[in-house]
Amino acid sequence: MLGGGITARGPPMLEQKSFPIAEIYVPSKRAKTLDPAKVEALAEDILEHGQKVPIRVRAGKGRYVLQEGLHRLEALRALGEETVEGYLAQARLR
Repeated sequence: MLGGGITARGPPMLEQKSFPIAEIYVPSKRAKTLDPAKVEALAEDILEHGQKVPIRVRAGKGRYVLQEGLHRLEALRALGEETVEGYLAQARLR
């Protein structure tokens, strides 16, 4: 609660968990933005320090759909990892 009885309402707290990389779909529009040099640099950083920032996915039909973290996901895939740390976001209603 903020001063004057005002409450701050943000998004609900998201729980970080592991997702199978094989079950994450990358929309083609997002995949077109992939920068191989950035993936390579992130892969090296992840080897040294681990995954620092989770990705964000939403539930799709029998899979997860990537919303944020393409380069992190592809760096982990290139390293042969089977899972990625991330947050499950709620789909927006239109």
